[in-house]
This record gives sequence, C-alpha cells and structure tokens, in this order.
Amino acid sequence: MSLSDTITLATRSGIELDVRPVTEADEPELVAFFDRVSDEDRRFRFLAAAEHVTHEQIAPLVHTDHFRTDSWLAFNKASGQIVASGLLACDGPLDTCEVAISVCGNHRGKGVGWSMLDFLAKQAQARGCRRVISIESRDNHAAIELEREKGFTPEPFEGDPTLVVLSKTFR
Repeated sequence: MSLSDTITLATRSGIELDVRPVTEADEPELVAFFDRVSDEDRRFRFLAAAEHVTHEQIAPLVHTDHFRTDSWLAFNKASGQIVASGLLACDGPLDTCEVAISVCGNHRGKGVGWSMLDFLAKQAQARGCRRVISIESRDNHAAIELEREKGFTPEPFEGDPTLVVLSKTFR
C-alpha cells in the first residue's frame, strides 16, 4: 500500500471507511481527532491521562517508515470525518507487531474497531509477522472483549498489573 492509496473497508454496521496511510501533513487533523475522543479513550490509547495530546505523542503516528511502523486514518466515507486511527509497530526481526486503535465516540459499537483490527492484522501478516499484540489497560473492557472475539489471547503484562497483553499468532 503506497502513501497515495486509499482502500475502502466495510464495517459490520454498513459504514464504509476510507483508510489511508498518515502523512506528516495530517498532524493537525490527527490532533483534532484525539481532541474529539473521550478522555477515557485518550487515556486508554496513550496509557496516560491528558486533556490534549502532545506533539511528542503524535510524532510516532506521523513520522513512520511505512513498513516497520505505519499509521492509518479511517474516514467515514459519507461524512469525510476521521473516525479512527490505527498504528502498527513491528519489532526488529518482524516477529511481533503491536497494534493500537482509537475510535471516535460517535462511531463506537458500529464495527469500526473490528474493521481496523482486521486491517492492521492483515498488514502485520503481509509484513511476515508471526504474532500481533495489543497492550491494553485492564480497565479497557470494550477493547479487551473485541480483541478476544477476534481470537486474541490475554496474558499478563510483565511488571505492570494494570496492563494486559492480548496476542494472536498467525503461524
């Protein structure tokens, strides 16, 4: 998938998403998106409480190599509004990829997270990764349930009992 490519994903509720890689020019839109998500969702995504995301938190989302790390925006095709952000970060040997997804509150429960998780997992597989993981706050019941429904297995996060790692192995 090149930087100019946009793909369309359908959600289980029938919403069509236009998904494309993030560029550096998207930083203001990405900041505005994270300003629209709930405080709790922002805390779950960055594992830190803040009223506003900082440049340092956004930088890894807009400065990627588009292979080991990549970031995507999902737009509601009907409205053109950003409704989700997804990040994929692979380890050095491309064995394990971490995914992180945020969905705007007015699109939660509509299958956007499901579609983005499927998309990111396929991106990890296309890179040859054996396993995909997500690190979640134990309080993020919605994400944990979604990932479990998608075949992810929970395991303890070593050194921090407030977190859980959910993983899915491809091979």
